[in-house]
Amino acid sequence: MNKRLLAAMSTYTILAILAGTTLDGGMMRNFVWILLAALAFKTYIAYRAGW
Repeated sequence: MNKRLLAAMSTYTILAILAGTTLDGGMMRNFVWILLAALAFKTYIAYRAGW
């Protein structure tokens, strides 16, 4: 696995954990998790496409 992809995925994971622990439940936390998941998926797709 590429070091840049690993760094990006690790950053998304850390941000998701921080969002889960600092944001009070409800819509905002779920929105942040969905946003981070979408960005991680987009990053993975770009990696597989060779961009």
